[in-house]
Amino acid sequence: MKNISTQTRLGVIGYGERARHMVQLMCEQGDDVRLVAVADPRGDALRDRLRETHTDAQMPRFYDTADEMLGTEPLDGVVIGTRCSLHAAMAVKVLSRDIALYLEKPVATTMADLLALREAFAAARSPRIVVSFPLRMSRVVQLAKEIIDSGKIGDIEQVRAWCNVPYGNVYFQTWYRDENETHGLFLQKATHDFDYINYLLGANRPRRISAVTAKRVFTGNHPAGLRCEDCSEKRTCFESPYHPSRSEPLSMHESSESLCAFAVDTGNEDSGSALIEYDSGMHAVYSQNFYTRGQAARRGASFVGYHGTLELDWYPEAIKVYLHHENRVETHSFEGDSHHGGGDAVLAENFVAVIRGEAESVSPLENGLRNTLQCLKAKESAATRCFEEIEWA
Repeated sequence: MKNISTQTRLGVIGYGERARHMVQLMCEQGDDVRLVAVADPRGDALRDRLRETHTDAQMPRFYDTADEMLGTEPLDGVVIGTRCSLHAAMAVKVLSRDIALYLEKPVATTMADLLALREAFAAARSPRIVVSFPLRMSRVVQLAKEIIDSGKIGDIEQVRAWCNVPYGNVYFQTWYRDENETHGLFLQKATHDFDYINYLLGANRPRRISAVTAKRVFTGNHPAGLRCEDCSEKRTCFESPYHPSRSEPLSMHESSESLCAFAVDTGNEDSGSALIEYDSGMHAVYSQNFYTRGQAARRGASFVGYHGTLELDWYPEAIKVYLHHENRVETHSFEGDSHHGGGDAVLAENFVAVIRGEAESVSPLENGLRNTLQCLKAKESAATRCFEEIEWA
């Protein structure tokens, strides 16, 4: 139903860095789009921070709990930016109130939460949901989809994808190291890559998956809870923000909060790979690691058909199309910095349009549910060393 309010009223559950960034992009869609309420137990600290950029008239109201905010505020849209383990539970609350929802990935971290979210989605009267999968809407993927859908390289028969993460310290030196929150790095990182691969393959659905993970680098016997600033090796450890190889100055967050990447309480695998079979019989191979650094950073995939191969990468933001039978290579590159290759801005604009009844979601929950199921099955396969069917129990 089209929003008839003179103002598009946004609420946020969990006002972290990612939610702040997305809400800012949403508010740039028009003077009538405004953040009016925040549910976050850190309300006092957030209020003090917002005073640096907001007047009293612009300041949102703060609530300690999502239930309190949802029960008090007449909202048009809600952004969920909590820690990952709460995504599904908060989404269920919003779905029960028929409010448009912007949901950060992963949409759930356990099978029980995923099934509960799927059930709430099925029961909702008119769910309007945009899931935060910006890579599918990035400039690189949108051009790749245009080329693939044109038939230029033929039907896709094989995919080889990679993600060499240059900022892997995030997953071992911050709260992300807690596996009770992340539930493994397929859910944290591969979820994006599985989503854009599935998006480019269209109706060809993932059917079975086999995966392995390893933890070979970020292990050690340093004491639990050790912070880099208190470590005797802070000047020699490559993961320390105090290492002399750092070219940029320390941020306050890094100097005071960076945890030891080689301590006994460091969770998460530091590499993983998956083999995925699709309905058509074609397959994809995906691999990720979290100890690549510098110019070795890569994120992309090669889509191979009989007539050509399309290779995309965000490091740099470019596409190459190798035409097998013409001995010719086409190159496409993009200039200018953008968050997630422009995908964040597209999702923000789309969510506001969804709230207003002007558009359908470009990143619907159906895809988020299946994508998360695929990640959970990859995690299960790595534990069982067996192929797992990507199907609902």
